[in-house]
Amino acid sequence: MTAFLVEIEIELPPSTPPDERATLLAAEGTRGRELRVAGTIVRMWRVPGRRANVGIWSAADASELHEAISSLPLFPWMDVRVTALADHYVMRDD
Repeated sequence: MTAFLVEIEIELPPSTPPDERATLLAAEGTRGRELRVAGTIVRMWRVPGRRANVGIWSAADASELHEAISSLPLFPWMDVRVTALADHYVMRDD
C-alpha cells in the first residue's frame, strides 16, 4: 500500500438549500467512516477556520485513491491536492 497526503477544501455554493446541505454532510460523514473502517483514511485533521482537512490516506495506487476520494458525496465541490509519500530512511528498521 502507498501512503498519500490528501488536502481537501470544500466549497458548497452559498445557494445550497439548508436541507440539501444537511443531507450531503450526513452522507459525507457516513462515507468517511466507511473509508476509515476500510483503512483507506488512516488519519485526518481539520484545518481551523476553513471547511478543509488534511489527511493520510492509504491505497494500492493513485487510481484506487481517486476512486475512494471521488466516492465522497461532496466530491463535486472539493478542491483536492494529493501528494504520494515514501518511507523516510530514518523510519526504516534496516
